[in-house]
Amino acid sequence: MRTKPLALALAVVAALGVAAVFVVGTQGATAAPESTSNSVAAQVLKPAKKVTTPPVNAKVDYQLGGAYPPPEGVRIVTRDRTAKAAKGRYTICYVNAFQVQPDEEAWWKNKHPNLLLKDSDGNYVVDEDWDELMLDTSTAAKRKQLAAIMGTWFDGCATKGFKAVEPDNLDSYTRSGKLLTKADALAFAKLLAVRAHKAGLAIGQKNTVELGKAGRKAGFDFAVTEECGRYDECGDYTKVYGRHVIVIEYTKKAFTKTCKAYGSKLSVVRRDLDVSPKGSKGYVYQAC
Repeated sequence: MRTKPLALALAVVAALGVAAVFVVGTQGATAAPESTSNSVAAQVLKPAKKVTTPPVNAKVDYQLGGAYPPPEGVRIVTRDRTAKAAKGRYTICYVNAFQVQPDEEAWWKNKHPNLLLKDSDGNYVVDEDWDELMLDTSTAAKRKQLAAIMGTWFDGCATKGFKAVEPDNLDSYTRSGKLLTKADALAFAKLLAVRAHKAGLAIGQKNTVELGKAGRKAGFDFAVTEECGRYDECGDYTKVYGRHVIVIEYTKKAFTKTCKAYGSKLSVVRRDLDVSPKGSKGYVYQAC
């Protein structure tokens, strides 16, 4: 689940005592997307970098609807790739990696129409839940081209000070009318994981509980799950990622339930469905 006025980003933590740090080996939405002219070279030449996962059971804020000063005690912040990183916090950069932001649709149609998913009649396939065009991950060649584009965005996140990336709509294949498969999604996810790690970023699996251990095998370092407490799925994520799971709930009942079961182990936050900025109508924020 995501919001229309995407604004998600990251915050850098000065002290990450409880965060895991490891070295990744080398392998081979408002603003218009950046150029991809140097992306292939960057993908090949970047050396291994240290990657730091989010601190576990840390207070988190999910700022997709717009950036604002994080509440007191927050150590992890998620914002859109077009936003600034939150100073002094661990930052997670939101990227719509499997679909197209509505305000970037013209750019994709003009620059990369071959990378947009089309049906047998040649019509663009639209995710009706979010009114977004889907990216075509059905072939290795297209996945490689898409990964190069996403790679420039990941580099932008790293330059701004983000510590991780959250590629959204991993589960697009479930809404593609069987034009895309789970295998397509995982193959693309592997490319994204390699590219994120080369940028020095950890990468989180967004939702898609049905992947099971395949998500970890694809290269994801942690999970970001919406409403796993409401749907009794949190345990499925912890079986794969341990305590490296960030949970967002949107109802008071589900938040209370999730805090009781996982509040002492995982990062759990309650936000309003529109993830509104603080001070706006409908804003809701609670943390265990």
